[in-house]
Amino acid sequence: MPLNTNDLLELLPRADRQRLLAACQQVELRRSQPLYVRGHRVGHAYFPIEGAISLLTQLDGHPAMQVGMVGREGMVGIQLALGVRPAPMQALVLGDGMAWRMDAAAMRRELVHGTALRRCLNRYISVCLTEFATAAGCQRFHALAPRLASWLLMSLDRLGSRELEMTHELIAHLLGVRREGVTESALRFQADGLIRYARGRIAVLDRGGLEARSCVCYAASKREYQRLLPVTAPA
Repeated sequence: MPLNTNDLLELLPRADRQRLLAACQQVELRRSQPLYVRGHRVGHAYFPIEGAISLLTQLDGHPAMQVGMVGREGMVGIQLALGVRPAPMQALVLGDGMAWRMDAAAMRRELVHGTALRRCLNRYISVCLTEFATAAGCQRFHALAPRLASWLLMSLDRLGSRELEMTHELIAHLLGVRREGVTESALRFQADGLIRYARGRIAVLDRGGLEARSCVCYAASKREYQRLLPVTAPA
């Protein structure tokens, strides 16, 4: 797989992919950069090459909580594939990286002529719907420590790294829990030799051990990607 492209785009036939990329601009995404604001019209779709983007929802004035995450395996802006411009949720960059950015009008034109792109994005939307539904159940029924293990693994998969630069406070915000709970679980993982945490950097020392501590949602997410988009399943 080329290192300078997006896995989802790699599913397209060469001619379709080249035509689509010709309509894109490569842009740099910076940590904490908002890509979309809920309810605002979306002007671009993003196909990440590296880095990670968090998809956040917010209700009744409560703090925003993560319901999905996108890396080079996917796309930010799936509502454009459905002909919808307002953003249903916030998109916030979690990790620096490059992405292909495509104007909404160009996306509409490509969807009219690109059968392969429509088919690919329909499958990706199905994967995302499953992920959103899983996130809701996970937040309600799974304990924090397994949720944290799954979240760390998903984040690192999308960043393509063994390390994550993230404070406990921000992780707690994304998971919709108290910071003390994240700190307690992270310290337990560190004491067991699964991770190392220092100065806002989390490094995975024992990936297999962390996977064993994760909730079923992590493996289920990987299976769904593999079933519908086999080339794009996060490593």
